[in-house]
Amino acid sequence: MCPHQADINDAVKKHIKALAQNNLVRTRHAHDTPQGPVIRLKGKNIVNFCSNDYLGLANHPALISAMKDGVDRYGVGSGASQLVCGYTTAHEILEERLCEFTGRQSAIIFSSGYLANLAIVNTLLDRHDTILGDKLNHASMIDAAKLSRARFKRYRHTDINSLQNLLKDSTGNKLVMTDGVFSMDGNIAPLPELAITCAGKNAWLAVDDAHGFGVLGEHGGGTAEQFGLTAKEIPVLMATFGKALGTSGAFIAGDKEVVDLFVQSARTLIYSTALPPALAYTTIQALKIVCEEKWRREHLRKLIGRFINGANQLNLPIINSPTAIQPLLPGSTVKTVDASTRLLEKGFYVTAIRPPTVPKGTSRLRITLTAAHSEEQVDQLLDALSLLV
Repeated sequence: MCPHQADINDAVKKHIKALAQNNLVRTRHAHDTPQGPVIRLKGKNIVNFCSNDYLGLANHPALISAMKDGVDRYGVGSGASQLVCGYTTAHEILEERLCEFTGRQSAIIFSSGYLANLAIVNTLLDRHDTILGDKLNHASMIDAAKLSRARFKRYRHTDINSLQNLLKDSTGNKLVMTDGVFSMDGNIAPLPELAITCAGKNAWLAVDDAHGFGVLGEHGGGTAEQFGLTAKEIPVLMATFGKALGTSGAFIAGDKEVVDLFVQSARTLIYSTALPPALAYTTIQALKIVCEEKWRREHLRKLIGRFINGANQLNLPIINSPTAIQPLLPGSTVKTVDASTRLLEKGFYVTAIRPPTVPKGTSRLRITLTAAHSEEQVDQLLDALSLLV
């Protein structure tokens, strides 16, 4: 045995004990059904209100068929990184479709949003530069900034004045990073104001639109489309396929020169096995559905309005969110965990979100609505919440 192994084990046990004492231990629940509004846990059907499958595409017959066809055409794995032999016509076509859909000159696919955000920071900046991030940015952006050689500053959540003050003292190339839709609060970043601020301070703006892409905007183009912002205002646009599009992976889109730099220098692209081509092939079909089936976004908007109206009538402690992410704050971590447990007993799956995912004192039930839910299911959830919170 390694002479320090006992000490390591003791430290791990102490850490886990501290988590348990603060009601912060996380638990995985394995279900044996496809992703959807109803899943089966331990033999019991549960109405699922914590999925990011916003348009209900993860189990769509057309995507299932496309995945099978993609496997027949390309096999299961990509075999290597994109710059070796892992880049296929499926990847190339998907990138072309993303350019058309986002109105950008060029796009490049990554295996996950985490890898894409790491690429943005470590490709564009060095130790002489500065990153400025919203305090409630997704963990992938925060980690990317912390792991980079650049200086990292955090401005108050959606506070333009706070950002402007930090920009005054920033040196080198300046990159402002923000979620389009914040994953835990469900609110939308003030992108027009951010774009104006960045233009005035000669800073780049990078937007992670994982929770807006496919959902917001007239055609599902996300927050960039909703605000009518082009590559001039948002030079670096990132979004994922694992939410509204129902598959997996991510992309970065922008001007050709910007994307070409990622091809040449992004370590998380160069040194990662490429996204399986069957997934890229399937995502092409998902993007087609996003374009053609506007009713999914319209139905989702109706459900969001129905939930908000019902929650307000019941005086439930929800955050003012206009999106599919509807946080409800019971008041403490203990109450949040208890409410989640009792909802599961009543047949509703709503995960308790606790620190460090959210700031201390803001534990919540992160309720997410999807186009696959019915009005009846939303009403049933409201009835259950009224008895618990």
